[in-house]
Amino acid sequence: MFSGRPCVRLRMAALRGTLHVATLAAGTRRALGSLAGSCLADRCLWDKLHAQPLLGSVPTFDWFFGYEEAQGLLLPLLQGARAACPLRVLDVGCGTSSLCIGLYTKCPHPVDVLGLDFSPVAVAHMNRLLEGGQGQTALNPGHPASRLHFMQADVQNLEPVASTGSFQLVLDKGTWDAVARGGLPGAYQLLSECLRVLRPQGTLIQFSDEDPDVRLPCLEQGSQGWTVTVQELGPFRGITYFAYLVQGSQ
Repeated sequence: MFSGRPCVRLRMAALRGTLHVATLAAGTRRALGSLAGSCLADRCLWDKLHAQPLLGSVPTFDWFFGYEEAQGLLLPLLQGARAACPLRVLDVGCGTSSLCIGLYTKCPHPVDVLGLDFSPVAVAHMNRLLEGGQGQTALNPGHPASRLHFMQADVQNLEPVASTGSFQLVLDKGTWDAVARGGLPGAYQLLSECLRVLRPQGTLIQFSDEDPDVRLPCLEQGSQGWTVTVQELGPFRGITYFAYLVQGSQ
């Protein structure tokens, strides 16, 4: 586990452009301009981004990386938590990522996946993809008992869509990074809600490119009573990422 530095550095960390704009498709970059100076907690920005046509035949867009790169970490966790059937998985700030879809279509274990995003444009796109709209073939589950749903929701207030202790696995791929650009209080509220809906023996995973010496003190401060660890992922396309695991008692 990486050692943390004092939390006085965290507000500086919130100002970092942690999302790599270079990974955007060229057409999207031209349409939106650089995101480095934008507030990534602004829903209008994401509505505009998700409204852009995706280039090529790939119907999803991933910040950082997609399901294929994450499955080596996710599948052992799902295998080890099969007491619940199907296992409930929540993806907060799912956007148009392949993460939920990959879990639903490729995971050999039964999963009940809920993808949440505050952008109605992203949610509508993912529901069309799930149902086979716009000339796409409807998605088929990797296990007969698996389910997938997408809903619009504010991930800083999950009360309307998720009860306390209702998920075995909660995924956050870049959502803390985006919310923190609007201020660390919002990021801590996101973390609090993720832990509230997590079962006591469950796991929250934050995927990020933010250095452990910055992120770990935040998570340790906001996750007292939980165990916080980090695993290095990649490099993918020349960039090293981190999986921050917040886990209850096993």
